[in-house]
Amino acid sequence: MSSQLKCFLFLLALKITAYASENPPNIVFIVADDLGWNDVGFHGSREIPTPNIDALAYSGVILNNYYVQPICTPSRSAIMSGLHPIHTGLQHDVIYEASPYGLPINLTLLPEWLGKLDYQTEAVGKWHLGLCNHSYLPSNRGFDHHYGYWAGHMDYYDHTVFMERMWGYDFRRDMNIDHDAYGIYATDLFTTEALSIISSHNTSRPLFLYLAHLAVHSANPYAPLQAPQAYVDRFSYIKDERRRKFAGMLTKLDESVGAVVTALRDRKMFDNTVIVFTSDNGGPAGGYNNNVASNWPLRGVKASMWEGGVRGSAFVWGPDFIRQPPGTVSDQLYAIEDWLPTLYAIAGGNVSHLPPLDGINIWPSVSAGVPVSRQHLLHSIDPVFHGAAVRSGDWKLLFNASGDGASWDKWFGPSGRNETAPETELSLLIQKIKDSPAGVAVLEKNPDALNNITLTRNAAMINCTAAPDEPSFVCRGQNISDACLFHISSDPCELKDVASEQPDVVKMLLQLFLQYNSTAVPILNKASDPNADPKFWNYNWINWLDFPPPHGVNATETAVFGQPNKFL
Repeated sequence: MSSQLKCFLFLLALKITAYASENPPNIVFIVADDLGWNDVGFHGSREIPTPNIDALAYSGVILNNYYVQPICTPSRSAIMSGLHPIHTGLQHDVIYEASPYGLPINLTLLPEWLGKLDYQTEAVGKWHLGLCNHSYLPSNRGFDHHYGYWAGHMDYYDHTVFMERMWGYDFRRDMNIDHDAYGIYATDLFTTEALSIISSHNTSRPLFLYLAHLAVHSANPYAPLQAPQAYVDRFSYIKDERRRKFAGMLTKLDESVGAVVTALRDRKMFDNTVIVFTSDNGGPAGGYNNNVASNWPLRGVKASMWEGGVRGSAFVWGPDFIRQPPGTVSDQLYAIEDWLPTLYAIAGGNVSHLPPLDGINIWPSVSAGVPVSRQHLLHSIDPVFHGAAVRSGDWKLLFNASGDGASWDKWFGPSGRNETAPETELSLLIQKIKDSPAGVAVLEKNPDALNNITLTRNAAMINCTAAPDEPSFVCRGQNISDACLFHISSDPCELKDVASEQPDVVKMLLQLFLQYNSTAVPILNKASDPNADPKFWNYNWINWLDFPPPHGVNATETAVFGQPNKFL
């Protein structure tokens, strides 16, 4: 790119940012839980239509080189803090329901920063950043209100959580247990709440709506995949019964996106809104977590550092604030920790006023195509599983990607690209996109916004040669020097380890890894506290450390879980 073009794009980005500062947009941030790379239509699958999601993606900017964390809590901590999990102590595993810790309370979180800019801040759905006492909960971390659940998963209908032989109800309106939600499908509850927030919003203030869905995460192990039967029955052409249920769950999520868009349009808020859609990690494919997501053709699953575990499905929509053409597919290197400084900039904040962060402001890149300043990216360092992955430019160094789960080092389908059912014909799917509630709203705003669906779809697809049934290498060993090296731009499916051919690149990335690792803080993980058991609290999961220990139960000092606290 010429220096003149870079200068032009930079000036354009400044102009866009100045416009946003004068007219701060509403921000709707939608998180799909455990959504696989290949579970959205805009990445090429035709198996399960996602017309509302696709309508926004095809008329926005698709982030095709965007990385999340391998699992839920680390990703959500990065969204909220702008910090990589190695700098918050949340780099290993997730916060469980009985875990006596959370995202450190000395951090100022995203909704707090937006609140300083007079945003109304609303959280709907999943939290998963600590529930042991009130200080960790969303209503005390910058959100004006929260409606949803505190834990990492729940039953879609009865909203109970089963964990380590503990079982209890987990649904709240702010700090109050909401029993009225019992029996109502979770996706419907969250959609209804989001619509209520939009319909009652005082439009003299900008709105930040954080809509963190349960879908398509597994529920409790005894009934992991749940959707209304009428939705499951729509997918008789899918042979796998579990995948049919998954399709019903995903369809309800897609309809939620369409309903939110319609509500914004009806309130005349649609034009002045930026919508971000992101997965929190790769999909639990092949039966992982009793789920059947698809990351095809990427390698690996949720909780791994293969591309299938850390390459996220995401887009940004907001044509009044974006000057790139509708359906732009960006290959710039983005990370989930970028959202805090980026949304703060969109909201009109001065990013220089933020404390030092790992995330960067990618708004000039997203809105105007300015080359992003990031050259390196840390996927993850897990000191307990002894795994790590780091990226520099097109190169990725990877070691022990799935912890001890060697069976998850493979490629998992379905591909969804060779469907023969009439419902999956590409021409029909394109028409469904245009006829969807989101598509109708997009075309009402810009009749030409969806003219290039096929071209955009092809640009966003990842194509690789056929993967072997069994990998010939697994990147495992006792030392980080046993790591594998991949050239991701030419080998996104991680089919060929080229470490032996590129010793200088390996050496450079090892040094980069050591640099990141030297800054890692100790993990915060602690063993589960038996006092959290819902049987002591009327079978509700509560912020148990705010109350005296249950009668007859000895308060126990919880031990730090897992050693060492650093990789080396």
